[in-house]
Amino acid sequence: MVAVVAALVLRPWEGDGAGPGVPEAGSARVVRAIDGDTLEIEIGGRREDVRLIGVDTPETVKPGTPVQCFGPRASAFAHRILDGRPVRMRLGVEPRDVYGRLLAYVRLGGRSVNAMLLRRGLARTLTIPPNDRFAPFFHRLELRAARSGRGLWGACPP
Repeated sequence: MVAVVAALVLRPWEGDGAGPGVPEAGSARVVRAIDGDTLEIEIGGRREDVRLIGVDTPETVKPGTPVQCFGPRASAFAHRILDGRPVRMRLGVEPRDVYGRLLAYVRLGGRSVNAMLLRRGLARTLTIPPNDRFAPFFHRLELRAARSGRGLWGACPP
């Protein structure tokens, strides 16, 4: 019993529900950033859309929504650092959203992309349980960026 609990605590991203043929976590290649918080990846021999957990970048491609302040900057950053690159992913407790996208924490070269967006002021936090494991940490990063006027915090109206 202790081993089962330890496995769930230490590796909570390994669960079921991602869908057939999609590894629960691991390596993927980013085909392209769709915008600042959504990626198209290649994993397990297929393409999937991934929504980054815990962050919300200003819109650039959402139908019926105008391009928002700092959206192009967030999108350009994601393209610059992610397009064509290998990444590691940890799926959320809830592995897919209502649109069928994988929900994940994404790491590039050992660094959290989700956290990078918040630190640079390219995103706001977006906490949706049960995918809230890093919510307190992400909130602290957002507060630091806002207090120092980084990114959208210094450029966009409240």
